[in-house]
Amino acid sequence: MRPTPAPSLRPATLEDAELIASIHSASWQAAYRGLLPDAFLDGEVTRERAAYWAARLAAPGGERRIVLIAELAGEPTGFVCVERQPESAWGVLLDNLHALPAYQGVGVGKTLMRAAIDWARAQGEAQLYLYVLEGNRPAIGFYERHGWQFVGAEPDHIGGMDITALRYVYRLTS
Repeated sequence: MRPTPAPSLRPATLEDAELIASIHSASWQAAYRGLLPDAFLDGEVTRERAAYWAARLAAPGGERRIVLIAELAGEPTGFVCVERQPESAWGVLLDNLHALPAYQGVGVGKTLMRAAIDWARAQGEAQLYLYVLEGNRPAIGFYERHGWQFVGAEPDHIGGMDITALRYVYRLTS
C-alpha cells in the first residue's frame, strides 16, 4: 500500500472565493447534519458561504490574516483561515479549518493546522483560539488530540438556530 502524499498548500486569492465556499459548505453539510436544520444545510448554506467568502477575501485587513488552500495531486481538499485579532485576549483566531469529507483522516487537517500554528508563531503570537460547534464530536476529538484545550462556551446563532460554540486554545511554545 502506497502512503498518501502530504498535501501542498497555496495562498488563496479572491478568485478562490467560490472554491472555498464550496469546501466550507460541504464540510458543514457533513459535520453539522443533526446539529443544524437540514433546510439550512441543504439550501441556504451554499449561498450564505459564497457571499461570506466573496466579501471576506475582498475586505480590507488582508495583512492580518492568511487563507491557505490544501491540494493533493492538484485537487483542492481543504482550507484554513487564520486571523490576528488585535483586540482579543485569546490570541490569533483559527477561524476556519475544513477538509472535504473524502479527505478527512489523510493528513489534510493536520497540515492545515500546522500551517496555522507556524503562521501565528511567525507573527510573534503566544496563543491561538478557535470555536467548535457543541456536538461536533469528530472536530472536538481532532483538536483535543492535537493539544487544544477547552476554555469556555459562548452562545451563537447559525442557520436560524441558537447554538453553543465551544472555545479552545492552543498555547505556542518557543
